[in-house]
Amino acid sequence: MIDKLCEKFKFKQYKSSLYNTAANGLAEAFNKTLCNLLKKIVFKSKKDLEERIGEGLWAYRTTHCTLTGVTPYSLVYGVEVVLPLEREISSLRMAEQERLTTEDNVKLCLQELEVRD
Repeated sequence: MIDKLCEKFKFKQYKSSLYNTAANGLAEAFNKTLCNLLKKIVFKSKKDLEERIGEGLWAYRTTHCTLTGVTPYSLVYGVEVVLPLEREISSLRMAEQERLTTEDNVKLCLQELEVRD
């Protein structure tokens, strides 16, 4: 029956082993971490879980891991994430990323202060 259904809808069916200890262990460890994180940020009603899961994943991806010493984001993309706040408030890291000299960075900071007044 499944084969006929796959044929009708032009699905390709792949078979794999039911249990892979190494892969399942990593997935279980991540799921445990994510559940603990979500418990901390989801309110008591738990109705906002869908809205908060993105925030939880962002927090996980941008937090330094004690084993590797870097963030999961940097392991995937090769650079550290630029936080939205860093786009608003000048930081040395942003200046270095944009290849600004210290003098140029100070000038930009002063210009921003003048604009905000």
